[in-house]
Amino acid sequence: MLTIKGHPGNDLCDRLPMTRRDILRVGGSGILGLSLGSLLHLQSASANPAQRRPAGWGKAKSVILCYLQGGPSHLDLWDPKENVPDNVKSVFQPISTRIPGVMFTENLPKLAQINDRFTMIRSMSYTPNGLFNHTAAIYQMMTGYTTDKVSPSGQLEPPDPKDFPNFGSQLIRLRPLDVPMLPFVMLPRPLQESGVVGKGGTAGFLGKAYDPYTLYPDGDDMDMNKMDRIRIDDLKLSREVFSMRLQRRARLRDAINDGMPEIDKAVENLSLDAYYDQAVNLVVSGRAREAFNLKAESLAMRKRYGQNTFGQSCLLARRLVEAGTRVVEVVWPKVANSDNHSWDHHVDLSKRMKTQSAPMLDGGLSALISDLDDRGMLEETLVIAVGEFGRSPQRGVSTSGNSNSADGRDHWPYCYTAVIAGAGIKRGYVHGKSDKTASAPLEDAVHPTQLLATIYHAFGIQPDTIVMNHLNQPRELVKAEAVGQLFA
Repeated sequence: MLTIKGHPGNDLCDRLPMTRRDILRVGGSGILGLSLGSLLHLQSASANPAQRRPAGWGKAKSVILCYLQGGPSHLDLWDPKENVPDNVKSVFQPISTRIPGVMFTENLPKLAQINDRFTMIRSMSYTPNGLFNHTAAIYQMMTGYTTDKVSPSGQLEPPDPKDFPNFGSQLIRLRPLDVPMLPFVMLPRPLQESGVVGKGGTAGFLGKAYDPYTLYPDGDDMDMNKMDRIRIDDLKLSREVFSMRLQRRARLRDAINDGMPEIDKAVENLSLDAYYDQAVNLVVSGRAREAFNLKAESLAMRKRYGQNTFGQSCLLARRLVEAGTRVVEVVWPKVANSDNHSWDHHVDLSKRMKTQSAPMLDGGLSALISDLDDRGMLEETLVIAVGEFGRSPQRGVSTSGNSNSADGRDHWPYCYTAVIAGAGIKRGYVHGKSDKTASAPLEDAVHPTQLLATIYHAFGIQPDTIVMNHLNQPRELVKAEAVGQLFA
C-alpha cells in the first residue's frame, strides 16, 4: 500500500492531486502488479488535457452565483403549468420564450427573450433531512454537505470554524489567482435566516485565509441605493502612505524576519509572508478599487441592469470578474424569511412577486447573461441562478410548519428550477422535466450536490478530490458527480 505523506491538516491535493478513486486504486496496485513508476505515469497521462478532456472540463475561469435565498416559486416564474387545479395554477399568465414550446410567466419577459443563451434545470430535487428550513438548505447548497447539528426550530447554529467550506473557498484554494485581485467576493448582504447569519458562507475548516471578501454596504434591505455607498477603505492607501513607502515597509519586515529564525520557524506553517505579500500587491495595484467603481459605468448600462440593489450587484459582479475575481456570490438582497422583496412568499405572493422580486430578477439576471455574452466573457464565466428550494405546488397549505395564506406557497425542495449559463454549458437547453403539477421530477433529477459537482468539473477539478477537515480526516469536495448532459 502506497502512503503519501504530508503536513497534518493539509489536503492531499496540495502535494499531489488525489481523489478517493485514486486512493482506492493505489491501495489495490500491489494486487494488480502495478509499480509506483507505472502508477505515476498513468496519473500524469490522466492529467494531460490533450488526452483527458470531457465536455466542459476546465472551461470556467470564474463563476457568478446569483443566490436567490428565500426559495423562489418555480411555478410562478419559469415552470408554469396549464390544466391543473386552481390552487396549483399560477395567477400569472404564461408567455412564449425564444425556445419553441418552453413557457415562462409574464413575470420574466426579459429572460424569456434570452433563454436561448442559457440552460434551465427544471428538475432540481432533494429530500431534506428533518425540517427543511432555509438555513439548513442554504448550508447544503453552498457546501455540499448537510449538518448534524440542528436547533429545535430546525435552524442551524451560527457559523463555526469546523463547518464545511463554501464552494467558493474551495475553488480559490485549488485555483488561486495569478493577478493582484480579490479572489472571492460575497455581496450585498450575508446569507441569513432570522438570527442565523452567514451559515454556509465561510471557509470553515479551511481557515479564514479562504473566507470571502464581504461587501455589505450600509443601509437596510429596502434601501435600493445602497450600492452607491460602497466603502472599500481597507483597499485604499491612506493619503500619507504612498506605494513605495508600503513596499519599503514590506522589505523591512522581511529583514526583521531574517534576523529572527525562531519566530520564522514558529509561524512557518501559517504562510504569513504569502498573505502579507498578497495584501500589499492588492492595495498597491488599485485593481480592486477600480473594479468597485460602479460610477465608471454609463447610466444606460446601470439602468439596463436595474437601479436596485440586486441589479447593481449583478453589474458589480461582472466588473469584478472582468478585473480577475474568481468567485462572486450575489446573495439576494433580502433576508430569507421576511416580507417585501423576499422570495419567501408564504403570503401575498400575487402582489410581491409581480411588483417586487420578479422584476429585479428579470432585469438583473438577463442583463448579466447578455452583457457577459456580448463582451465575450461568457465563454469562461459560469453563471448560476438558484435558490435553496422551490415553493409548494398547492397554495395555502403548510409543508414546513409555517402558516400560509390562500395566496402563498410554502417550502418545497422536491422539485424546483435553476438557471446555468456559460463556460461550455449548452445554450437554449432544458434539462429534466417536472411532472404535471411541478411537484416532482419526471426525468433527470438533479440534486444540489450535483450542481456543485458540475461547478467543480467546469473548473477542471474532480468533485471527489480529497480535502482534510479540521480533524485531519479525508473528505470529498462533494459526494456527487457532475451532470455531463449540461455541457455542449
